[in-house]
Amino acid sequence: MAIQHLLTSPGNGNTVLILDYGSQYTHLITRRIRQLSVFSLVVSGTSSLATITQHNPRLIVLSGGPHSVHALDAPSFPDGFLEYVEENGVFVLGICYGMQLLVQKLGGVVNVGEDQEYGKMEIVVEKEDGLFGMKEIGGSQTVWMSHGDEAVTLPDGFQVVAKSLQGTVAAIENREKRFYGLQYHPEVTHSIRGMETLRHFLFDICGLNPDWKMQDVLEEEMKIIKDMVGQDDHVICALSGGVDSTVAATLVHNAIGDRLHCVFVDNGLLRYKERDRVMSTFESDLHLPVTCIDASEQFLGKLKGVTDPEKKRKIIGKEFICIFDGFAQELENKLGKRPQYLVQGTLYPDVIESCPPPGSGKSHSHTIKSHHNVGGLPKDMKLKLIEPLKLLFKDEVRQLGGILNVPTAFLKRHPFPGPGLAVRVLGDVTEGNALEILRQVDEIFIQAIKDEGIYDSIWQAFAVFLPIQTVGVQGDQRTHSHAVTLRAITSQDGMTADWYYFEHKFLDNVVRKICNSVRGVNRVCLDITSKPPATVEWE
Repeated sequence: MAIQHLLTSPGNGNTVLILDYGSQYTHLITRRIRQLSVFSLVVSGTSSLATITQHNPRLIVLSGGPHSVHALDAPSFPDGFLEYVEENGVFVLGICYGMQLLVQKLGGVVNVGEDQEYGKMEIVVEKEDGLFGMKEIGGSQTVWMSHGDEAVTLPDGFQVVAKSLQGTVAAIENREKRFYGLQYHPEVTHSIRGMETLRHFLFDICGLNPDWKMQDVLEEEMKIIKDMVGQDDHVICALSGGVDSTVAATLVHNAIGDRLHCVFVDNGLLRYKERDRVMSTFESDLHLPVTCIDASEQFLGKLKGVTDPEKKRKIIGKEFICIFDGFAQELENKLGKRPQYLVQGTLYPDVIESCPPPGSGKSHSHTIKSHHNVGGLPKDMKLKLIEPLKLLFKDEVRQLGGILNVPTAFLKRHPFPGPGLAVRVLGDVTEGNALEILRQVDEIFIQAIKDEGIYDSIWQAFAVFLPIQTVGVQGDQRTHSHAVTLRAITSQDGMTADWYYFEHKFLDNVVRKICNSVRGVNRVCLDITSKPPATVEWE
């Protein structure tokens, strides 16, 4: 049951369709539902009724969003939507804005709340069983709220299931018409019993079946790639040394064999000794055919003087495509046939934060950043993209890699951004000795994490070079050197994250080693910001 296939084919009556109204958590809902082995798909909240019905969903989720239902341009579901879901027995779950929209459209009243609720809140269950599957009235749980408006009068037939401690309606239901609503976000990890609530709702209330498996995705993707490429075409794969591109390359290699030609580009923005380490892994462990191209001078020359992170990404994306076009020409001279396709390890979060998801139509989400594989690609590129992972999350990719026998140690590598250290050196990457300083600091930090035995407990760890110099005292002398920041997070999929709680002794040792070993650094900071409000990377 491949994702791309389901984008254009009718659903099987066991699909969850999510109408996206702009919440940055919308696609996390998708991830949580897939985690429960039920296929879910996101489309725009303003999709036509025909687009919605072609998927034959069992459940439709109305997502949260930044809008107020009172705004003139507030997004809504299409005409005939309510009639369709009632006539066809489709369940509807409104989350945050989605619940408010459902209440308003069914004749209830939504007002601006006197006390807005953001962050962790306590809710108390006021109805037996129902939406939460709880048997006792008065049970409480911690949830993640993010709203300004609130439902003050419910439509006919609805009951309050839970309220916040401030008295805000937190959960509602109309079991007869299959309409449900949650004012909070059950999909984020901060909602302690969120997965339990979703599990109960999907299986016990909606009657869905857990029949979506990663093995099915692999088999269907292999078929799609074989059909797309045909019997004679050759394919280039952009290998970064990360988990995503490696799994994508392994999948395509299994599908078309030696007609895949991998290329690893040293763009001058790699980590400490990354080129040597990655090439060794490709040759000895993964047995992939890889050509290494040193284009560091080319990339750094184009980035000289550039400080805007979006410009960095677009420059890097464009230069990568230039490299691949040149590589394609070399292969054409050698093979007598020019490769038509380029494989990239683009993931769902890359697409989510760069632009609307495929098939979603107009997006109500804010662009967080242009991923160099997505928003950074030139519009006139000659190669056609193959992105077998573009609707998968990181942990799903790791599952897929396990099925493909990619070494476990490699699958556990922390994510590394496509633009490399360009987005970890704030400002001009070519200025001074910034890249070399960052490489040394990052190597000390990561090696210390490995030595401490906590590498696998951390989703991602890295250092950031700050474009400032601070006063210090080293060797009894006044210094005016650089400041760096260390960041380490825990997460399940990168969509939300918490900072990792290091032992003080560990931090003390790391900071001492950095300041004593890396010339040009006299101050080390620690980033303890969660996502949201921050993103994982600084740029």
